[in-house]
Parts: sequence; structure tokens; C-alpha cells
Amino acid sequence: MLSSVFEVELFEMGIWSLGLGALGAAIAGIFLANTDLCLTKAAQASLEYLEDADLHSTGDDEKTMKAKTLWEKTGAVVMAVRRPG
Repeated sequence: MLSSVFEVELFEMGIWSLGLGALGAAIAGIFLANTDLCLTKAAQASLEYLEDADLHSTGDDEKTMKAKTLWEKTGAVVMAVRRPG
């Protein structure tokens, strides 16, 4: 009788431990998914670097030009974005 009571209490303690561990993992996952604590900070590109960037056309003629010449000719602004990974 005492052995079965001990086994039930041990089983209940294991279930509580698993439940609390799952709850802690869920809270940590939600916290990390909604913050940028683990992400590296973005570096700012200099104007000289952006001026020297090669721009490739998307049409059939495959033209390449420097970003600075596009700005001087048309006043167009080019935004450079690099995705992580």
C-alpha cells in the first residue's frame, strides 16, 4: 500500500515538473520571439559605399550603372537593404 502511494506521488511530481518546464519554455520562447536580444545590431552604410554600388537593370537590356550616376541624372533615391542570412 505504501509503495503504491509513493509511486503515485512520484508520478504526480513528474507531471508537475514537466508542466512547469513546458510553461517556462513557452514563456521564454514568447519573450525571445518578441525581442531583439539575440540579434546583431545593423551597421550603417556610408554614403561613399552606397555611391559606388553597382545597379543592375531588371529589363532585357542588362545595363549596369553606379548608384551615383543614377542620382545625378534623375534624382532617384536608392535604398539598399541586406537581409540576414
